[in-house]
Amino acid sequence: MSTYLKALTVGESGRIVGFDQTGGVYRKKLLAMGLTPGTEFSVTRFAPMGDPVEIRIRGFSLTLRKNEASVLLIEKL
Repeated sequence: MSTYLKALTVGESGRIVGFDQTGGVYRKKLLAMGLTPGTEFSVTRFAPMGDPVEIRIRGFSLTLRKNEASVLLIEKL
């Protein structure tokens, strides 16, 4: 069952399963950053107000704004 990145807490892991239909503007950008379906990641931290979120993916840390992260459909691991 797919959900969104905001459903995870710090230390939890997930796998990207796709992109929300409303996220056409960010889809290409996220793909270019290596956020492709099937890729696993872990949540490193959230900023105090919840924006941005930092994830660890493919051996590096990546920070995403809420509006970018809300486009990702993920599966909780």
